[in-house]
Amino acid sequence: MTSLVRKDLAGGVATVTLDSPHNRNALSVRLLADLQDSLTWALAEPAARVIVLTATGTVFCSGADLKEQKAGAPVTASLPEIFTLLWESPKPVVCRLNGTARAGGLGLVASCDFSIAPLTASFAFTEVRLGVVPAMISVPVLRRLDARAAAEYFLTGEVFGASRAAEIGLLSRAVPEEELDATVAHYAGMLIKGGPEALAITKRLLREVPQLSFEEGLRRMTELSAERFTSEEGREGIAAFWDKRPPKWASP
Repeated sequence: MTSLVRKDLAGGVATVTLDSPHNRNALSVRLLADLQDSLTWALAEPAARVIVLTATGTVFCSGADLKEQKAGAPVTASLPEIFTLLWESPKPVVCRLNGTARAGGLGLVASCDFSIAPLTASFAFTEVRLGVVPAMISVPVLRRLDARAAAEYFLTGEVFGASRAAEIGLLSRAVPEEELDATVAHYAGMLIKGGPEALAITKRLLREVPQLSFEEGLRRMTELSAERFTSEEGREGIAAFWDKRPPKWASP
């Protein structure tokens, strides 16, 4: 059976592509299983330094597959695992939105470290209009969105554009369609210049430090700083700086 998710590796970038345009890349049982397998591959692949999540067609993801939902299939059963893989990935994850996203698809967007969309894309949390709620997706989404904006769009289901999505924190950037690939490549290129261990640890501190008290945060981060300056990766990075050469990890 043909996979509904394609995967590719080139230049240190693992690209994971939702490939079910016939139903607007809806989160069906098969697509979710294939997506989980592809993300697991990208995370385990040593040559993959950065992960790009994208899709084919004109829609990034339309949300849950309502036909399967009507038939009683537990189509969102694996979403928590997928959100966790994206959110806790030690490798940076860039979401390249090829177009519109709705409902559950926005959970994928929010779970990535960076999300870049064309200005023509639109977004909506449509759950309440179907009599359901944005439950699972609220976990990553509410960690990104401005609180007032979250209330506005969660409760109304109103459609909003890419510029507004960037303004409220759902997107990192909204760019003209012709600049989308160059912008994604720019982010991936910058990320590959970072030390793999340093990137993974920095991702973790972005999640953890805001939860610490000021005193505890300074204590733990002082220890971490000293540890990284004496680490093998830290020593290599500093030596490369003084030698005016790229560090060993910069050329995948």
